[in-house]
Amino acid sequence: MVRSLVTGLCLAVFAAVIIALSNVLGLDLEHVALLGAALGGVLGLVPHRPAWGKVAGFLAGFLVAWLGFALRAAVLPDSSAGRAVAAFVVVALVAVVAAVSRGRLPLWSGLLGAASIVGAYESVYTNAPSQFLDESPAAATTVLLAVGLGYLATTLLAPQAVSPRRPDRRRRSAEPAEESSQDSSTVTTIDELVTEAAQ
Repeated sequence: MVRSLVTGLCLAVFAAVIIALSNVLGLDLEHVALLGAALGGVLGLVPHRPAWGKVAGFLAGFLVAWLGFALRAAVLPDSSAGRAVAAFVVVALVAVVAAVSRGRLPLWSGLLGAASIVGAYESVYTNAPSQFLDESPAAATTVLLAVGLGYLATTLLAPQAVSPRRPDRRRRSAEPAEESSQDSSTVTTIDELVTEAAQ
């Protein structure tokens, strides 16, 4: 409970800092402050090994979704069918990136990256599709800054929010009394289950 509270308060402070930076630096961060802080918080809180993989997956998904906007602006019609094709291509490419990386770049982080640029830029794009080259870089940098600050809040300022790793299976079988007390206090990730099954 305390860990969640500390992490949430760090994210709240960083969301306020994002808005304050927006006013001081003349950036348009207000509309993405909560979105970026929340997505950066999720990126920082979800455990994944290697740790760089979730960040790389996020950036890959972000880039693929940005290229999806470029595809919509250059080739696809501005209709429901065009948006559906772009959405299919983006999600399929994010899944291919995750598969080719053999899980080092998790699918969830790629989808998170795609959601961040779509959440920050879709309404701007809908109002002026022809301004893609002028307006998309500003939307991309503002949401990346907000996500980066949210990620920073959860990884550096609230590191105690990360659950400890589950002990090795051989050690757990040698200490059965300790196993029952540790199992109730740890959280198992999908990556750990897959690694243990492979051994």
